[in-house]
Order: sequence, then structure tokens, then C-alpha cells
Amino acid sequence: MTPALEVPVKPQLPWTKLAWFGALLVVIYAPVLRALVAQWGSDEDMSHGFAVPLVSAYIIWQRREELAAMTPKTNWLGLLVVIWGGIQLIIGTLGVELFTARTSLIVVIIGMVWLLCGTKILKKVAFPLGLLFLMVPIPAVLYNQITFPLQGIASKFAEVSLDVLRVPVIREGNTLEVPNGHLSVVEACSGIRSLLTLTFLSLVYGYFFENRKWIRAALLLAIIPVAIVANGSRVTITGILYGINTDYAEGFFHEATGLFLFMADFAILLLLHRVLVKFAQYIENRKAVA
Repeated sequence: MTPALEVPVKPQLPWTKLAWFGALLVVIYAPVLRALVAQWGSDEDMSHGFAVPLVSAYIIWQRREELAAMTPKTNWLGLLVVIWGGIQLIIGTLGVELFTARTSLIVVIIGMVWLLCGTKILKKVAFPLGLLFLMVPIPAVLYNQITFPLQGIASKFAEVSLDVLRVPVIREGNTLEVPNGHLSVVEACSGIRSLLTLTFLSLVYGYFFENRKWIRAALLLAIIPVAIVANGSRVTITGILYGINTDYAEGFFHEATGLFLFMADFAILLLLHRVLVKFAQYIENRKAVA
């Protein structure tokens, strides 16, 4: 008799368990998610929040064939992470600490994947899961520590720039005295908005268009000076417009300036990427010749 051929069993991810676990999380975290989405819609600093989970889901979907070919293996260390996330939710809820409660959702998701799928699959989806942290607004204490220095830098940058452009200006703290009145560089003018959004865009752009880790890191670090210069330029332009007509420094013109400079920020990142790629190719060619 001819022995029957054994058909290899294709690895199957525990989609049913993941779906049930996900549905349970939606129910438990419904109040947290509702408040988070509401803040995305009302807080301009977090307008990119809507895109974060969509991009993360798309990246995972792109890797669906790789993930389907991997063998899931239960790792009970993931249960400890899930428990930790649950404790974090309780602490955040009782202490009315939004950041703690919101990030607990991501911690639980990471623990769930580790528990049901194993370490190898967790590593494969580590980037899109880590990206989810960018959808959570940073704590108020940290926010204030970042925005206040940025306000000072923007004020000083604008003072020097206006002086170079021969525009009369006197700076007192974060207030600029210019023709027709004075400008206050408030939190909304600190540049934190473009800094947070550019961080997200830089990470996503680097993931899709660059494989070299050092170039990805360079692009991420570059957003700090780029955002600072762009925001200082915005305050400078606002000062010039204010000197011409106070109406030009508000409303449509003010928003249009911000949008234009944000697009310029991203264009600078693209240009920097091309320069770094050329530099990397030059180094590689030199090594090949040697």
C-alpha cells in the first residue's frame, strides 16, 4: 500500500480570539475612546490622531501574508502585560489621569498580541502598535514643559528676524511690540502642533520610503530644528502682517501662513531625505571601490 501523504497544516492566527478580545476592549474602553476621539476633533494639536490608528491598521494589513505564514505561539508573559494595562486603567480612571487611562489601552493590546500570538509575531507588528502611542495627547505637565521653552524660542527668533528686516520691534518676554500694537506668542503659537504632527509623518514616511535605520533616525531628529525655524518664521510673518494691517494677522491669513509653513516643513524633510540618500550612496560606492 502507498502511504498517505501528510498535508502540512498552514499556521492560522487566532483571529476569533483576537476578535472577541478586541470587542471586549471596545466595551471596556468605550468612555476612554469617546473622550479621546472628541479631543482629536476639538484640539488642533491632536488633529493627526484620526490618522494614527488607520495607518497602524494599514501597516498590519500590508504584512498580512507574512503574519499568516508565521506560527502563533501562546506566551503567558503577555497576560502579565494585560493585567498591568488593566491596573493602569483603574489607576488612571480613579485618579482622573487621562494619559495613564488612554495609554493603558495600547498596553493591553500589546499584551493581548503577545499572549495569543507569541513573541515573533509581536516583534513583526511592534512598529504599528508603538505608533498608536502618538494618538494619545501628552500629559499636561509635559506639555507645559515643552511649550513654554518653544514660546520663548519663537519670540526670540521673531525679534531677531524682524530686526533684520528693519521692522520696529520690542520684545518683553513672549510679547512682541510691533507697529499697530503687540503680539502675544501663546501656547498655540509655540509650534507644538507642527512638532507632534511632523513626528508622526516622519515616522510613517521613514517606514514606507527608507530602509536604513540611521536615515530614519536622522529624519526624526531633524523635525525639531525644522519645526522651531518654521514656527519662528510664522511669528515673524505675523508680525510683519500686523504692522501692515491688524486684520492680516488673524483669521484666514494667519491660518494660511501656518498651513503653508507646515507644507514647507514636510518639503524640507523630503529634501533632507534625498540628500541623506545621496550621501549614503556615495559612502557605499566608496566602500565598493576600496
